[in-house]
Amino acid sequence: MNDNDHVTGMWVTADGHIRQELRPDGRYDEARGSRVSAYTGSYTVTGDHIDYVDDSGFTATGDVRDGVLYHEHLVLYRER
Repeated sequence: MNDNDHVTGMWVTADGHIRQELRPDGRYDEARGSRVSAYTGSYTVTGDHIDYVDDSGFTATGDVRDGVLYHEHLVLYRER
């Protein structure tokens, strides 16, 4: 089992506007509204903490708590 197995998959905001796919290969692809692949980059997982590095160079963090992804100011839910 990889460290990121428990976070891989599609995460989405309650209103569906933001969709973030965390891929098993350590890459992510985030859509915002009609903007497909608005943000792409890599991520690493340590426990329930996620460190993101966007392809443009900026960084962000997230934490999974009780099955919810808190990514900077966003709250995302696993898509079922």
